[in-house]
Amino acid sequence: MRQAPLWAAALTLLAGAAWAAPERATPSGLPVPRYVSLKFDKVNARSGPGNDHRLMWVYSAKGLPVQVVAETAEWRRVCDPQGGLAWVHKRTTDGRRMVMNTRPQPLVLRRKPKDQASPEAYLNSRALAALVRCEKGWCRVKVDGTGGWVREGELWGTAEPPQCR
Repeated sequence: MRQAPLWAAALTLLAGAAWAAPERATPSGLPVPRYVSLKFDKVNARSGPGNDHRLMWVYSAKGLPVQVVAETAEWRRVCDPQGGLAWVHKRTTDGRRMVMNTRPQPLVLRRKPKDQASPEAYLNSRALAALVRCEKGWCRVKVDGTGGWVREGELWGTAEPPQCR
């Protein structure tokens, strides 16, 4: 049986290392996907990364949580709570995390991160709240000075996997 030359084995090792290498860095240096919020009351949603691309719609909800799923140096492709994908300029986004109740009914915000904990407040349908932190499957949110705990994943803006495909 004939053996491959030593250089072939080295090339195979290098090819394997390249395949297992982490994805290349994003222009911002931040991970994708990640959540951000919209900074202004009016944010143009475009079909591509540039002002020369077609305007598809205008977001009119300051603080709306969106998930960055791709980026260029100046533009972010975002997924919104309704499943829409669009490109927005990076200056229109804010790194502060917000969440949204996308369910048709109010969501209970609990005093402690336990299913049996008493209610602290209710978050209405389509309402926004600031995400304080998530730990052990629960997230603490705050709105208008009142805070509470909800199970991770009950609010849009807490699930880690990409939300739009």
